[in-house]
Amino acid sequence: MFKKSSLLLLLTLGILTHLHSQEADKIWTIVIHGGAGGTPSNLTPERRGQYEKHLLEALEIGTKVLSKGGNSLDAVQKVVIYMENSPLFNAGRGAVKNIDGIHELDAAIMDGSNLKAGAVAGLRDIKNPIMAARLVMDSTAHVLLIGEGASAFAKSMGLESVDNSYFSTKQREEQLNRIKESKETPHPGGTVGCVALDIYGNLSAATSTGGMSGKKWGRVGDVPVIGAGTYANNKTAAVSGTGHGELWIRRVVAYDISALMEYRGLSLIEASNEVIFNKISPMGGSGGGIIAVDAKGNIAMVFNTSMMHRAWATSSGEIGVGILKGEESIIKKSSL
Repeated sequence: MFKKSSLLLLLTLGILTHLHSQEADKIWTIVIHGGAGGTPSNLTPERRGQYEKHLLEALEIGTKVLSKGGNSLDAVQKVVIYMENSPLFNAGRGAVKNIDGIHELDAAIMDGSNLKAGAVAGLRDIKNPIMAARLVMDSTAHVLLIGEGASAFAKSMGLESVDNSYFSTKQREEQLNRIKESKETPHPGGTVGCVALDIYGNLSAATSTGGMSGKKWGRVGDVPVIGAGTYANNKTAAVSGTGHGELWIRRVVAYDISALMEYRGLSLIEASNEVIFNKISPMGGSGGGIIAVDAKGNIAMVFNTSMMHRAWATSSGEIGVGILKGEESIIKKSSL
């Protein structure tokens, strides 16, 4: 358990002000992640506090939408926009670079009420890829747009474009240099995502990433592949993944969790554990996890790494945030 700073407590209190106004029968749930992986050597108490602060700020954005009767699709999109704008995560500003020193971004969003989905891959100049993914879903007959076509579409719809250097941070520059000097291997982890259930019983999922550090040849991971890194179905669950994208694609991780629930009757946590530990881990994929919420508001946060940035809130008043495995801070209304 970590000691909550006064700032984190204030953020939590801000979330609770939205929870208190809810009627008991209006159930909603929201879960977010900021990527999974091994514990970095530079995870100082100060840096850990930064992650917790940003996770709780993102969480508050989502709770505001859901607690006021907003829909889950808007909630997950707004949360991911915030995380794309934060330099701490591998998505949007702060995204990793490919081997040529260029940022190429992927994102996806899915509506569990009708199975509509939108995704983009290989974007280099759109500030918020998740907004482009939403527009693909809402304004085209397609699901996935890539590269220059995706960029041209996003610009035609009025989305903000930026120079590729906008996404750069000192940390990512140094990381690419280590890869080029063979001091670090390309890392497949790092993603942001959000899943939510709204008071109308609708589930949604959104995921965004810069992909694998040092990736080559237009590589696309699991995030924009519907059913791999992103999936939502009102019958079962909304799922957002973070991990080694190639394995997530081969195992169709997000859809597999949903299918195990729908066709074998497994619970959300049973299905999530089955996929991550009994299917992904034996493939050598000890590098990721998932967040998920089911149609009843149950939560799963399952990962086979030592760390996954995560936070969650429910209409019952529970709020939680965690970084390392087994170390989570849970606060309920009754405790304040």
